[in-house]
Amino acid sequence: MSIRTERVASLLQQELGAILLKELPRGGAIVTVVDVKVTADLSIARVYVSIIGSAEEQQKTMAFLSDETKSIRMILSSKIRHQFRRIPELEFHEDHLYERANRIEQLLNGVRKGSVQSD
Repeated sequence: MSIRTERVASLLQQELGAILLKELPRGGAIVTVVDVKVTADLSIARVYVSIIGSAEEQQKTMAFLSDETKSIRMILSSKIRHQFRRIPELEFHEDHLYERANRIEQLLNGVRKGSVQSD
């Protein structure tokens, strides 16, 4: 990634996080923008979000983000229009890192408990 695409990705991550937190809050699920990857031509931004909530809340939140992509892009445009000629198309993807980390921690705790009992 070039320095420009990294700066654009960082700005988009910051602004999208604020938009999802303040302007489009979702009841029940907590949504965090984990990462943004921008194509070299700055035409597409892949937005990776972590959703903390039940499986149903996660599905509803992803459906909401997919349905509201144009609205989110318009809000984003109003906030950073002066910095870009054209706002990248947004693609939302769910990031499961939190769930995997939580599962690994549970497994490690189980191993620790098992090894303490066998001593």
